[in-house]
Amino acid sequence: MGMQRFVWIMSFAIGSMAAVIMNSCSKDDIIFDLEASGYPKDIGKLILTKCSTPGCHTTQSKDAVAGLDLSSWNALMSGDRNGAAVIPFRHDYSTLFLFSNHFDDLGAGADPLMPYGREALSREEVILMRDWIDAGAPNARGEIAFSEGAFRKKYYVTNQGCDVVTVFDQETGLQMRKINVGAEGTIESPHSIRISPDGQYWYVCFSSGRYIEKYRTVDDGFVGRILLGPDATSAFGSWNTFAISPDSRYAYIVDWQPNGRIARVDLENMTWLQTYQGSGLFVQPHGSYISPDGNTLYVTCNFGNFIYKVDITIPQLPDISKIIIDGVSTQPLNTNSENGHEIVFSPDNTKYFITSEHSNTIRVMDVATDQLIASIPVGVFPQEMSISEDRPFLYITCMEDTATYPGQRGSVYIVNWQTNTLVGHVYPGYQPHGLVVDDDAGVVMIANRNVAAGGPAPHHATNCGGRNGYVTFIDMSTQQLIPGKRIEVAVDPYACGYRR
Repeated sequence: MGMQRFVWIMSFAIGSMAAVIMNSCSKDDIIFDLEASGYPKDIGKLILTKCSTPGCHTTQSKDAVAGLDLSSWNALMSGDRNGAAVIPFRHDYSTLFLFSNHFDDLGAGADPLMPYGREALSREEVILMRDWIDAGAPNARGEIAFSEGAFRKKYYVTNQGCDVVTVFDQETGLQMRKINVGAEGTIESPHSIRISPDGQYWYVCFSSGRYIEKYRTVDDGFVGRILLGPDATSAFGSWNTFAISPDSRYAYIVDWQPNGRIARVDLENMTWLQTYQGSGLFVQPHGSYISPDGNTLYVTCNFGNFIYKVDITIPQLPDISKIIIDGVSTQPLNTNSENGHEIVFSPDNTKYFITSEHSNTIRVMDVATDQLIASIPVGVFPQEMSISEDRPFLYITCMEDTATYPGQRGSVYIVNWQTNTLVGHVYPGYQPHGLVVDDDAGVVMIANRNVAAGGPAPHHATNCGGRNGYVTFIDMSTQQLIPGKRIEVAVDPYACGYRR
């Protein structure tokens, strides 16, 4: 090759390299626009120089990295395909921190370490990120995501394995807060969550605790807790479910034990009032519901062929009777028969529905006569139910169903509550348990526990240990799972609530 040609090639190569460098710098200049990004200065400099770089977590490259765009504060707060990357005030549940942290004493970490294939963040940088998130992850103007809007619609999911409640923004479907619950130093397992009929508060009880706790729905702030008995020793129990009176004043909390009981509390004055109990009075009571007039409490028996019907017209003097739900027996029996788990009423209050764990059916009962109307076969081990008020659909989780979808574990069955007929079924995820209908958005949220062996590996881990579960959504117009909308939450998501 001649010298002239060699010089020409070298000149072209050097010029091309210069052009690449100049273009890269130009791209970096565009990305590193701190003011336009909306980040506070220090955190913005960190993220825009270490995390949102060409080919990684930019608007152009986000589809290759789980859909996470870090080029601006607004983009970050829009989350990725796994939900929120930053949960304000909680670095320990924010994946932006978890995948950046490699210092054990600063908290949990996750693999692969980010920035991927580049120098890890320094200790000072990890602390900067942690402290920013724990301060609410504000933008340059000091605004914190999801802080505005006192009447924001929200979903709530209890996480039994971490003693937290995950709060979702209904509009975006993103995790907006993680609320620590419980009073003890050990895991108390938040089991059931309910929104008060007036919408002002949410309450949670514990399957390994002694309190019911009260929180405001406006800001999810803690209000107080009620000891479920006259003293700390007697109050301890397996408090599985509760029902709130129509006026939002009282609650009846059910202790699911062989010799069970029901605590009555005043939610306004935050006091325990009395406990319905006695030898053999309630055997493994579980699901609960109060009639619209507030005069009757229904409680399922999780070991028998009947449910309890409690007249609470005079709540200090309850009148307890038993309603047979198998349609065959003439006597209520504490045997391994129907084993009712949960109970819900139809929106018109003409029927009530009971999940039967033993017969794998939905027992449909007439409110006026307490007689069995229909028995609808569903999947294995039916658990929770949620009913639509706008559409004729009842949704039932069947947590241990391995027959409907071979190779999977769980299903959601859909029943037309007006005609008592099966509409269909959906595979929502591994071991579905809690669920809630959102008639406003036309979706059903399902909490998939994912605690048994064989479930999908989690996207990441948290510092409470165990394997994360996840939530999915059914589109009520198609009765199909919404594709791509699977959001990981903390360990053992169990019960769901919706604040309209």
